[in-house]
Amino acid sequence: MSELTIWTLDWVPQGPRGFVRDLRLRWACEEAGLPYKVQTIPFDGRETNHLTRQPFGQVPFLSDGELQLFESGACLMHIAQQSDKLMPVDAVGQAHTLQWVFAALNSIEMVSVPWWFLTISGNSDNELTGWVDKRLAQLEDVLSKREWLAGDRFTAADLLMADVLRIPQVRAVSNRPASEAYVVRLTSRPAFKKAYADQIAHFELADKERA
Repeated sequence: MSELTIWTLDWVPQGPRGFVRDLRLRWACEEAGLPYKVQTIPFDGRETNHLTRQPFGQVPFLSDGELQLFESGACLMHIAQQSDKLMPVDAVGQAHTLQWVFAALNSIEMVSVPWWFLTISGNSDNELTGWVDKRLAQLEDVLSKREWLAGDRFTAADLLMADVLRIPQVRAVSNRPASEAYVVRLTSRPAFKKAYADQIAHFELADKERA
């Protein structure tokens, strides 16, 4: 098996640090015990300097030998399929994991990210507030009845959902004790802590190189 290469930006401002989505892939590799390296593209010119590998000018994207993938969800699933620590081996467990991966991306993040951008732009009482509150309340009901999303153990679905939910503004929406406990539990995992620390260190080193 070839070594995975996670591609991210060489530097970002303080605000996005700890939330750039290469962290999802770092975290997955750490959980699975898969070797990987991180390579970068320049922050300056980022919207056009890697369109041949990511047609929307975003990060992360992933290299696995000759295979090139973009979109964090697709990259995460490629990693998950290489380890039963992230993906169950039984067909039902795999189906439920995939179901909740799509739920994290399409039912939660699709609403929470636009709402978050509007909020940090100064429009805290925007048109998406009711929608995001409803979706988070629905998820709270699910998490109040189970520890994990798919089956009875941690999977890639939990990794992704926790990453979607851990944005501070999202965590602050209403009173959702089950969701908060879920985020705390998932971000207390050693693999997350290492991935997070490594991303922060990556950008802090870039600060020195840009000085």
